[in-house]
Amino acid sequence: MSLRRALALPIVTTFVLVLTGCGGGSGGSSVDPATALKTAGDKLAGTSGVTLNLTTSDLPSGVEGIKAATGTVTDAPAFDGTLTAVISAGTFSVPVKSVDGKVYAKIPLTPAFAPIDPADYGAPDPALLTSADQGIPAIVAATTGAEAGDQVRGGTDNKEVLSTYTGTVPATAVSHLIPGASGDFKATYGITDTGELRQATLTGVFYSGKPSMTYTIVLTDYGTSTDIAAP
Repeated sequence: MSLRRALALPIVTTFVLVLTGCGGGSGGSSVDPATALKTAGDKLAGTSGVTLNLTTSDLPSGVEGIKAATGTVTDAPAFDGTLTAVISAGTFSVPVKSVDGKVYAKIPLTPAFAPIDPADYGAPDPALLTSADQGIPAIVAATTGAEAGDQVRGGTDNKEVLSTYTGTVPATAVSHLIPGASGDFKATYGITDTGELRQATLTGVFYSGKPSMTYTIVLTDYGTSTDIAAP
C-alpha cells in the first residue's frame, strides 16, 4: 500500500472557510493589488510561526492524494501536523513532523513515526511551506494579472473582513508545493487589513489527466512560537 501519490501534495499544508463567505461587502480594497500581495507574502515568510489548514471538497474520483491537512509551521523551520490521505485502501489520518531537515510520518497501519524522504514521494519538506522561495509566499510572488475584488467575511468564525485579490499562477510555482501541477492556476487571496494572507484558493489541474479542482488554504495564528521536537 503505497503513499507515493498520497504524499505528492504538500504535507501540511483549514479549513474551512471559502472566500465567498457570507456577510462580505461589495467594495474592493484601495490598495494596489501588486503591493498588497507582496506585503502579504513578506509577512507570511517573516512570521515566527503560523497555523496552516488545507482542504478540498472535489478531489477527483480515483485520485490518491490529500483531502485535508492541518498543522503548525515555524521558522525553525519545523512542522507538526496531520494530513488526511486518500489512498486505494481508504482514507487515513497521517501524523507528520519535520524537524532539522528530517521528515517523519506515522503511515497507515504502523504504530510509530518513521523517517521518510519526501522526495521519494514527490513532495517537499513541509517545514518549508512558509519559506520565501519554496512555500506559499513563492506562489503569491509568482501571481500575475492581479486584480482587486470584493471584500468578504473570513478568518476564524468569519469575524474578519478580507480584501480579495485574484490572479494567475503558473504550474512552475505551484509545483514547489504540488509536484503534479500542470498548466496555469486561478488564484484568489483574502488579505486582512493588517496585510496578513488569511485565505487562498488555487484552482487548476493538480493531478495529470484529471479534472481541474480547488484547494483552499487558511492561515491563522501568525506569530506562533513553539518548539517542535522530533518524534
